[in-house]
Parts: sequence; C-alpha cells; structure tokens
Amino acid sequence: MSLRPGLSYYLFHWLWSGVDLLFPPRCAGCGKLGQRWCQACRRQLAPPPEPICEICGEPQPQPGICPNCSATRPAFYALRSCAVFKEPLRPALHHLKYRQNRGLAEALAWDCALFLDTLHWQAEVIVPVPLSEQRMRERGYNQAGLIAHSLARLMNWTYQPHALQRIRHTRSQVGLSAAARRENVRAAFSAQDRLVNGKIILLFDDVATTGATLHSASEALRAGGAKRVYALTVAKALPKYGLDRTESFSARSSR
Repeated sequence: MSLRPGLSYYLFHWLWSGVDLLFPPRCAGCGKLGQRWCQACRRQLAPPPEPICEICGEPQPQPGICPNCSATRPAFYALRSCAVFKEPLRPALHHLKYRQNRGLAEALAWDCALFLDTLHWQAEVIVPVPLSEQRMRERGYNQAGLIAHSLARLMNWTYQPHALQRIRHTRSQVGLSAAARRENVRAAFSAQDRLVNGKIILLFDDVATTGATLHSASEALRAGGAKRVYALTVAKALPKYGLDRTESFSARSSR
C-alpha cells in the first residue's frame, strides 16, 4: 500500500472519532454498536466478478472490451467500482444518502482509497458528480461529495466540488433502459474550464448502474478541457442483486 494521508486527513478523522466517542454510532451495514462501518462488514465487500470490460468495468464472459464500449466508447477513460452493490454495502450507502449519516463518508472513503491505490491511476483532481439544485435543496448535501472530499484528503489530490455543475434537473433513472438513461442525462452537466483544463480528473459517484450519468459528466469535463477522465464509484449495481433498489429505498424511508 502506498497511501500516505496528510495531516488534513488525520485532523478530519480525529474530528469524527471524537464525535463517535461522545455519541457511539451503530454500523451502517449490520447495526453493531461502536463503529459507523465495522471490520466485519468491510470484510464482506465483494468486487465485481471478473473478467470485466477494460473500459466500463462491466462483468462479461471474456476479457477485453465489451461490445457496448466497442460500438460507442464512453467519454471516460475507464470506470471501476470498489464493490458490488449488495449487503452490507447497500444499507450503508442508504444510511449515508437518506439518513444523514454524514460521518460514514469518511469511513467509506478509506475503502475507496485502498481500492484506488491498486489501480495506480495518476489523477490530479477529484470531482464528485453533482446533484441538481432541486435535489440539493431536498437533501441538504451531496453524498458523493462527502466521500470524495475525504478521498481527496487520503490521496493528497485536489478536491474540486464546483468544477462540474448539473445544469438541468433530470428525472429518476429508475425503470429506464440503458438507452433511455443516456438520453435522460444527455447534456445535463457543464464544467468550469478554468478548474479542469489540462487536468487528469477522477470523477466520483456513489453507485454505477449503466454508467450513463458518468458518461455524460465525463463529456462535460472533456469539453471543458480535461486531459483525461477516470471514473470511480463505491458500488456497482448488477442485475443479479437488483439494479435500482438504491432509489426505491428513498420512497420507503420517507413514508
């Protein structure tokens, strides 16, 4: 492992450790008292099964590039996900996204950093996929941004939450085909040229399904002059485990 977090990461980590000493949390994966994200749940993280497409990271029967990426190459250089979107990671991300468990982001960032370290990607700037203004008002924070902020501290890279804007509110991707998902988020983002021009970008989100959102966001970054865009997510939703349950939880939790 080559991770060498700077002082800013440890100060941030100690801040959340102090909060947890005063108000002992429960693990967002299994509910065990004492940690926001316990070691037992960490050990259950499973990477997407190989072989995977060299570009989009989708599991496939043969090594190499999948038919979809061969036909239409995505705007990102490569997309990878740390683990499959299933238990215990699924409820953990739900807690972060819908239950205000903001301190969990710092814990999940460590798993992302360990995985990212194995990829040997040399990025300069971490940019989270932004929410629309409407969703930001509703939720109050961007869950991907919280993880990306801690990840930037761990990697000693620059965090640029304002490098990318979502310029129009898009409908939920739930129930849409891959083609419809791509059309839904087409031209939904705009990049700040002065923040991305000539930079190697790590685009970050919490969950990847078809990669349509990451493709559209990468297009905007490249239009803004980004030299290369890598895409990383905490989780990869696979049909075997249910593609869209991350969204359906929102409706249940708000009842």
